[in-house]
Amino acid sequence: MSPALRRPSMGDVAARAGVSYQTVSRVLNEPGIVRPDTRDRVLTAISELGYTRNRAARALKTSRSSLIGVLTDDLSLFGPAETTTAIETAAREAGYSVVLTSMPHGPHSAHRIGAELLGSGVEGILVIAAHEGMTPAFSAVARSTPVVAVSAQPPHEAGVEVVGIDQGRGAHEVVEHLQRTGVRSIVHIAGPTDWFDARARRSGFTAALEELGLDGEVVGPGDWTPRSGYELTEAVLRSGLPEAIFAANDMIAIGVLHALHEHGLRVPEDVAVVGFDNTLGAEFLIPSLTTVAQPFAEVGRAALRHLVSLLEGEQPAPESPLTLAPRLVVRRSTRPERTH
Repeated sequence: MSPALRRPSMGDVAARAGVSYQTVSRVLNEPGIVRPDTRDRVLTAISELGYTRNRAARALKTSRSSLIGVLTDDLSLFGPAETTTAIETAAREAGYSVVLTSMPHGPHSAHRIGAELLGSGVEGILVIAAHEGMTPAFSAVARSTPVVAVSAQPPHEAGVEVVGIDQGRGAHEVVEHLQRTGVRSIVHIAGPTDWFDARARRSGFTAALEELGLDGEVVGPGDWTPRSGYELTEAVLRSGLPEAIFAANDMIAIGVLHALHEHGLRVPEDVAVVGFDNTLGAEFLIPSLTTVAQPFAEVGRAALRHLVSLLEGEQPAPESPLTLAPRLVVRRSTRPERTH
């Protein structure tokens, strides 16, 4: 019978690299203080042996788990999925592992999930707080552990810090762009009323209309799907032909484009269309979709950095803003801007 396989230890790494146990520990925890040639030998030995850190043993020794909880709601949507992936990658690079939990529906679920995360030994929690249904999750955990929310709207909860994307600014840039193309009246198909992003985009839209002296209206809400965009556009067209339609996200915009096509309307000659999110594939729609690109990966990394700074007792880096700017991406679904 062959002997049972044994996980390589730090001692095995030290022997392979020809260094002390303490040197291996420094490479793992404070690599910057180790001479480059020594660090390279240790990293080579780690790779050759397939060594992985025993987090359970480390937690017993240091009283720290190096675990971060991530609480989200719907990973089927583009934004939350991109943000969560970036958080997990950034956490691994920072020496932490992620415990990912989805928020179930039902009474007391926030408190139950919060208790489960805390019971798993996480040192801090990131909440991807897209809508009001996530708000109870803040109060369930904020008194017991550092919490950072990725959200378009600060929650009214002490101890919760927020990192987000300026949704209102993105909507304002859409209206400014449409004005520069000659549009004077815009319909906004809004997202769900309980979603913070949708609220901020609607507020940015109406503020821009007032500031620029344009006409417009808000219809909906939609539910982020092409079906809702299609049905709401059908309702809009029964009332008249708008100059432009600003959809609350790219999925809604897909439904808008389909409805306009069925009515034989040209985009952007008859009606200009703008989305939001710069979803994968937006540039391959016909016509390619003008939209607002959100830095989902950047906001995930920024939130992770901010939480780690809280856990490590450090001041957040000044170059790490808590509110990130989106970026307008102009394509063929809107007319060219006028130069005079």
